[in-house]
Amino acid sequence: MKFRIARHTSRLEQLKDFYVNIIGLSLLGEFKNHSGYDGVFIGNANLDWHLEFTQTGESADHKFDEDDILVFYPENQWEYTDLLERINTLKVVAKNPYWQENGITIKDPDGHTVVISNLKIKIV
Repeated sequence: MKFRIARHTSRLEQLKDFYVNIIGLSLLGEFKNHSGYDGVFIGNANLDWHLEFTQTGESADHKFDEDDILVFYPENQWEYTDLLERINTLKVVAKNPYWQENGITIKDPDGHTVVISNLKIKIV
């Protein structure tokens, strides 16, 4: 089974920049004016999941809270350290104390919570 999480946004370009240039994922594809939707697919080519962000002329109306999060698990110390350098100024305090101790919490351009976990890192 493959997995995609799709989310509508009013900030497509900012989300693309955030997840590709800050989080370090790859732009897997994009589309323009498909039934009125523009969108991007972001992830890593060899994985069975990806993020999809779409935008139309309608404003996105998100109803989420600080416990609705995406958690990324870097695979090694180098990847974690590299990410920390890019997100250092974006840090916020996690609502859940578990993530305050076991990762770095930031917000994406839509205000959704993203955690970069420091668990399961292979020391290189």
